Amino acid sequence: MKIGIVGLPNVGKSTLFNAITKAGAESANYPFCTIEPNIGIVNVPDQRIDVLSKLYDTDKSTYATIEFVDIAGLVKGASKGEGLGNKFLSHIRETDAIAHIVRCFDDEKIIHVSGKIDPIEDIETISLELILSDIEAVDKAIVRFEKLSKSGDKVGKSTLEVLNRLKVHLEASNPARTFIFQEEEKELLKDVFLLTIKPIIYVANVSEDQIPTMDTDKNVAIVREYAKKEGAEVVTLCAKLEEDLSELEDDDKAMMMQDFGINESGLDQLIKASYSLLGLISYLTAGKQEVRAWTIKKGTKAPQAAGKIHSDFERGFIKAEVISYDDLVKYGSTVAAKEKGLVRLEGKEYVVVDGDVILFRFNV
Repeated sequence: MKIGIVGLPNVGKSTLFNAITKAGAESANYPFCTIEPNIGIVNVPDQRIDVLSKLYDTDKSTYATIEFVDIAGLVKGASKGEGLGNKFLSHIRETDAIAHIVRCFDDEKIIHVSGKIDPIEDIETISLELILSDIEAVDKAIVRFEKLSKSGDKVGKSTLEVLNRLKVHLEASNPARTFIFQEEEKELLKDVFLLTIKPIIYVANVSEDQIPTMDTDKNVAIVREYAKKEGAEVVTLCAKLEEDLSELEDDDKAMMMQDFGINESGLDQLIKASYSLLGLISYLTAGKQEVRAWTIKKGTKAPQAAGKIHSDFERGFIKAEVISYDDLVKYGSTVAAKEKGLVRLEGKEYVVVDGDVILFRFNV
């Protein structure tokens, strides 16, 4: 699953990406420093893996992962090709969700493309470019489906009706994610490749000086109020601090976080929020050889979850031996939990729950 990091130039995207991946992506004080997208895969923080690894004295610990894509800074006019805009927009199209970095700090040494700090103007500049790109995509689709509709094609007619309603919504400067779709209508538009239908997290980037008061910071509050209209989540962090933290060993990192009064790094919050944003959960497999988190969509049934390990597991699925993580940790072993009647045998219709520890039985 890919999360695209977007924002205006010089808002801290590449600095944040460096912290996420420790990849050393180039970060400089001029627009379009990032032209080709940098890509990094990061672990989803999960204390359950750490606990089970100790419990089983495991040889290997494997976490769930998410891919972050650092996309070059967009500017006003991107949808018309300004600032290499079309290229950047195509990079966004390839992602599953968006982390929109919003500059909430003032620093005269770091140039702002519009010359002033205004979080809402920054958000709306990016949002408008994505909406304009979507309007163009919808217009092209309307032409295509008008022809189908005239030929009497029922699906074409239904799709055209949705497209026309969506166009009105977009032209009122609203993103597609706030459009009220019926589930089947969303499916009709999957080939239109809308940008603003992608789920979004707003990331309020503050300075180190703002950290003690970031919960009440004026600019952060403005971003939260804006996000509330979309039902979107806001993660507040200092990208520069996160980059510094990423270079430290665990003990030094904990000490630095304590100095700043931080209990959990902003990066961990962002990674967890991104995982949740995509509707993802993890089930676990555990043993001496490996403790591992497997990524699935919420609502996935047992055979399909088994297929994440190997297609043979899904094809020859018989039963899933399931215990909750909490019960396993409480009693210390599957054997002890079985004695308490806490290990269940589940069939093909079982919907896997986050934190299930599963052993699949199959036969091929």
